[in-house]
Amino acid sequence: MKATLEFNLPEEQSEFNFANKGADWWHVCWQMDQWLRGQIKYMPDEEYSEDKYDTYVKCREKLLQLITENNLNIDQ
Repeated sequence: MKATLEFNLPEEQSEFNFANKGADWWHVCWQMDQWLRGQIKYMPDEEYSEDKYDTYVKCREKLLQLITENNLNIDQ
């Protein structure tokens, strides 16, 4: 099975960019999730505060919520 996307350029340049850069956006979301995970899991004791920890957790939860609500998956 093959799929072909066609765009009328330059009129549909934005749509082309969205379609063409999808993998890049996925990678940014995946990197952000991994960074937040690392901050939560490996936060040095001298940097730890309950507020800071809770903020990282809430940010990661929100990121994953938005991904889920948009029927996306960052776990390949």
